[in-house]
Amino acid sequence: MHLRAVAASTTALLGAAALLLPSPRASAGDAAQWPTVVAHRGASAYAPENTLASIDKAARLGFQWVENDVQRTKDGELVVIHDDSLKRTTDVAKVFPDRAPWKVKDFTAAEIARLDAGSWFGAAFTGTRVPTLTQYMREVEHNHQSLLLEIKNPELYPGIEQQTLKVLGNEGWLDQSHLDSRLIVQSFSADSIRIVHDLSPGIRTGFLGTPSVSALHEYAAFTDLINPSYGSISTSYVSAVHGFTGPHGTPMEVYAWTVDDAPTAWKVAGYGVDGIITNKPDVVRSALNGF
Repeated sequence: MHLRAVAASTTALLGAAALLLPSPRASAGDAAQWPTVVAHRGASAYAPENTLASIDKAARLGFQWVENDVQRTKDGELVVIHDDSLKRTTDVAKVFPDRAPWKVKDFTAAEIARLDAGSWFGAAFTGTRVPTLTQYMREVEHNHQSLLLEIKNPELYPGIEQQTLKVLGNEGWLDQSHLDSRLIVQSFSADSIRIVHDLSPGIRTGFLGTPSVSALHEYAAFTDLINPSYGSISTSYVSAVHGFTGPHGTPMEVYAWTVDDAPTAWKVAGYGVDGIITNKPDVVRSALNGF
């Protein structure tokens, strides 16, 4: 019941729009489902990752779901950036040459707002900024998108779970309509996800990793999704995850990362995953149209 093999006679009827929204799990005899395609750090193969430009690009490509990473500045502002250092994706080494290793937590929000977060990717993106979480949420809402939000390195930022939830609440993202279909919070830290679940039980949560099958019952108490690297899973593992009921009374799901080519997309879809996280959402969409 978890396979998504699509009969050739129906493929032409299933357009790209079928990939934009997650489908309810099929019961025996129901039609096959598509995995949800999630734009990793936005459409990060085509615009600087974790920027407003990247989620805007995902929107222009027709993708509803985007993924991001949240960390905290020295003065307590939540910002959207993947690495705990600013060096790779900004010009911080040029602007602040004497402050290596340029950790996010050692810079104020005002200092980070001065940095160019786009020119490393291409001249067309010169002047792009690291967004605050508030700025990012407003753009996601403006684009009518949905968000897979990752709390990054929570061990570096005590209380970041509560602070993230406060921003989400302030931006109107903790109402039922957002909770039902537009928001998932994930982390590599089981403790962090457990905190999110305890503080706001209505939020769907995801654990990044591949817990052993014998441990899945423990995760089912506080997380709705298991989100592993695609190379660490198999059909039997995905089926095992689907066999557990998560905290919201529905079968646990699997969103696999990071898949950027057609053969891998076909392979991972064949495992029966519920979502595919990708830097190249258009490539995965095209591949799945022929799956």
